[in-house]
Amino acid sequence: MKQIGLYVKQDKEALKKAEDLEKWLQEKNISVVRARSYSPHDPMGDDYLVNQPVPDGLGCVFVLGGDGTFLSASRWVDSHDIPLLGVKFGEVGFLAETAAEHLFAAVGRVLAGDYVIEERCRLLVKVFREENEITRETVLNDVVINKGALARLANIETWINDHYLTTYRSDGLIVASPTGSTAYSLAAGGPVVHPDVQGIIINPICPFTLTNRCMILPNNVIIKLRLAEKTTDIFITFDGQKVIELNGQDTVLISKSPHPVKIISFPDRNYFDILKAKLRWSGGRI
Repeated sequence: MKQIGLYVKQDKEALKKAEDLEKWLQEKNISVVRARSYSPHDPMGDDYLVNQPVPDGLGCVFVLGGDGTFLSASRWVDSHDIPLLGVKFGEVGFLAETAAEHLFAAVGRVLAGDYVIEERCRLLVKVFREENEITRETVLNDVVINKGALARLANIETWINDHYLTTYRSDGLIVASPTGSTAYSLAAGGPVVHPDVQGIIINPICPFTLTNRCMILPNNVIIKLRLAEKTTDIFITFDGQKVIELNGQDTVLISKSPHPVKIISFPDRNYFDILKAKLRWSGGRI
């Protein structure tokens, strides 16, 4: 690799590690491209990422931060065929392959070719308002429709491949990829789904009808969502990174994205060991 990207959380420790890693890589005649992570407290906000194109010839991106930083990096690379390596500087780090203290050893393994590539499904989300597309986003974890603080129950009409399924009366609705199954969906009572499972999770948040349960659908379906009449103060969030308000004229279409995320993984790491460690099941911690 002649050129490597560093996508760094706006955190003192992560920034210091990034400086050290950049010098280390430059000593090996590897050029470094730095990118800032999105922060909701950043006055430039998400527009900063939009205006920073991914350069040609980038071999991979090392993501220094937590899961939010990784999701932001996934949005940055967008449809580019560039693998990401997550390095945990956050709290949980489901998407991280290694921890901060093992950073240089992990980078050394990548430079030596001692790694494999995992492809993770992403979801393509389109929002139409009166037949005009107003938003198009690709998410790695989930898309969430939820109500505002003062709103009553959300009434979300749901179709699968244009076949009416039900109208969820709930606090909201989560549509998640297998990767996102261990995020908000899990907290809302959803299942853990292995990343290799070809499925999409649809999970109502606190449904009024107790028989409305979480479903796992095949990932070749198109999910269509609309708000029932008189439903107000409802928002849609993409990977926790971007939010817009919905109204009764909006239609949301969700399908499998043609552009999966490529994640760098090491052969000696096992998904189930990571899972039980992150969820603190019986067994060792990492």
